[in-house]
Amino acid sequence: MSHADRVEQDRRAIVEARQKGPWETLKVFTRLSGPGWLQSAITLGGGSLSSSLYLGVLAGFSLLWLQPIAMILGIVMLSAIGYVALATGQRPFAAINQHVNPVLGWGWAIATMMANLVWSLPQFALGTAAVRQNLLPTLLGPQSNVSDNTAKLLIVAVLFSICGMVVWFYDSGSKGIKIFEIILKIMVGVIVVCFFGVVVVMTTHGALNWSAVFAGLVPHFGLLIHPASTYDNILAQAGPFADFWRQQIVNQQRDVMISATATAVGINMTFLLPYSMLQKGWDRHFRGLAIFDLSTGLFIPFVLATGCVIIAAGAQFHTKYDVGLLDPSHATQVPAAMVAKYESNLDKRIRHELGDEAFQNLDEADIQTRRAALPRADKKLAAMIVKRDAFDLAHSLEPMTGRTFSHYVFGLGVVGMAISSIIILMLINGFVFCEMFSLPQGGAMHRFGCYLAGFTGALGPFIYAGKTQFWLAVPTSVFGMILLPIAYITFFFMMNNRELLGDAMPTGTRRWRWNLLMAVAVALATFGAAWSIWSRTMPIPGTSISVRSVAITVVVLFVLLAVIVGTIRRSRNASDQ
Repeated sequence: MSHADRVEQDRRAIVEARQKGPWETLKVFTRLSGPGWLQSAITLGGGSLSSSLYLGVLAGFSLLWLQPIAMILGIVMLSAIGYVALATGQRPFAAINQHVNPVLGWGWAIATMMANLVWSLPQFALGTAAVRQNLLPTLLGPQSNVSDNTAKLLIVAVLFSICGMVVWFYDSGSKGIKIFEIILKIMVGVIVVCFFGVVVVMTTHGALNWSAVFAGLVPHFGLLIHPASTYDNILAQAGPFADFWRQQIVNQQRDVMISATATAVGINMTFLLPYSMLQKGWDRHFRGLAIFDLSTGLFIPFVLATGCVIIAAGAQFHTKYDVGLLDPSHATQVPAAMVAKYESNLDKRIRHELGDEAFQNLDEADIQTRRAALPRADKKLAAMIVKRDAFDLAHSLEPMTGRTFSHYVFGLGVVGMAISSIIILMLINGFVFCEMFSLPQGGAMHRFGCYLAGFTGALGPFIYAGKTQFWLAVPTSVFGMILLPIAYITFFFMMNNRELLGDAMPTGTRRWRWNLLMAVAVALATFGAAWSIWSRTMPIPGTSISVRSVAITVVVLFVLLAVIVGTIRRSRNASDQ
């Protein structure tokens, strides 16, 4: 059966199911779903994992509501661009350039490609670390007989081969797309089952307070300006420096809230959805299926997986600390990275008391003495807010679940996150590559664009650290956050552009509902972008210029260029008429 025949068969199935009622429609929608699961595969990556972990560390269960709300608003905007693509049948990049503004179109494409190339680096690094630390520690881990670089090369080669093979399926026609989607659904299912299994085991061991878990689903926006109430007792013991620690917690709490919101729906996800729908041959008859697909294939797995990570991290780490940090003579083996983060928190407290100039005049011995002399309440707070990672969580679960479950099941979930994200980043990069160079989707050049992201990502375990991480991650994340609200505003304009949508443009109450939901999503994305930029006060290495100053300059220049180009286009259109 040809691709066109298959699309027509699916279209008839939808029409017939709607005539038979909701139950039949649900069954057909479930069978035909696909692009939403692709979105789920990319959002369940390292960014969502780390954000969810630290949400649990900092606020316990109090921020369980955050990511579902962020995802709902993200789905609104994804539904908008999906609606436009299916209603018009036009490729969005060309439609934006023609009907809205080419600066916005090219900015959207460039930001997406940057995100694909850079964010594939930590995914490979995450997958490699999970294999070495959780799945095969004796065979390829740091204590094995295999050198670090050799172990990393072997794991990267396997990861790349798996991801490359799956992407090849997608580019081999309609049957290949179906196989690709089945593989992705299985992988997303494995991720959800692994993290859900962790919560089930914790429940059976009595480690969870489910009344507190359910209370965390109630939105509490006050956490943007004050710490979670669970810190009240320990803050009361901090005496004159309680306000300092309160501000430290709030700053980190606010940062991770913004980060979690940003990783729910990233700039590259907005590029993937319309092209994956058009690639399947969907049109306006599939609009209901598209919204159902996003609601089930994206929302449900995302909320379950991230929610389970928050619950596990909150139960294991929130307002808790490793006693080995406060008392080095204690028998615990504290990782060096955790000790460094703990000492950094203590140094901030000392700097706050002495002032910058006096602190800079201290030598290492003086700093060590002052750290040791700090009150125990200060040390507890410094240890409580140390950022943990997925491997700290796996170790913390070991006494409760046993090593096999905590390391192998949890490690499998982390590897699944890494592989699924790499696959989708490669796929998106193929779409972007073809759009930027006006090439047809599919074929050799599309595969080249896909594998380009894979090749750069394979360098992750070797280079994604230190200054390299700064140079790659900071400009990309800032540019991506800048472009996300601009992309949302672009989709808003497209949904209200009669020249583009024609009779398909929503009217009446339906239009007001669309615009209200999109306006809320735009406002949230804009706030996140503004905060992300404003908080980047660190200097560019080797200079005194802050990242914030550069980011603000880029925003101003980008907006000015968009305004100038838009004005020139309107003038030309007016003169042509």
